[in-house]
Amino acid sequence: MARAALEQLKLDKILWIPTGTPRYRQAPIASAEDRVAMLRLALADEPRYELDERELDAQATGYTVDTLRALHAERPDAELHLLIGADQYQKLREWRSPDEIERLAKVVVFPRPGFETKGRARVVAMPPMPHAATDIRNNDAKLEAQVPAAVANYILRKGLYR
Repeated sequence: MARAALEQLKLDKILWIPTGTPRYRQAPIASAEDRVAMLRLALADEPRYELDERELDAQATGYTVDTLRALHAERPDAELHLLIGADQYQKLREWRSPDEIERLAKVVVFPRPGFETKGRARVVAMPPMPHAATDIRNNDAKLEAQVPAAVANYILRKGLYR
């Protein structure tokens, strides 16, 4: 998905921002340390990928709009894109300050089976991803086919998501 976005949108880089422990939803299953380690493994061979750990800070709100505000303040001349799956795009109106999110960043959507992509967002042309992250985490065969080998090995070695 990220490679398709880089190519189709002609992006200079993609920031990967793992979420902390937001107060508005269930905490991630894997620890922040494990999620950062997996991201480092997954991003290692692509210089246009950058890890941004700001949402892991204890003071971070975890709200996308706050992260976009901070990014916009740091990079006022940058054109920001928010890359999300169609499942999350359908919920965007329920997020905190959705109009401001759309003002601060161009919303870009990846197709998912069973989810609409109607609206103002740009859709990245690619085959829909058939599996949700939960499906991949819960099935070793899907895991090894859907994530980089180094990440799959890390998950299996650490016994994550079991």
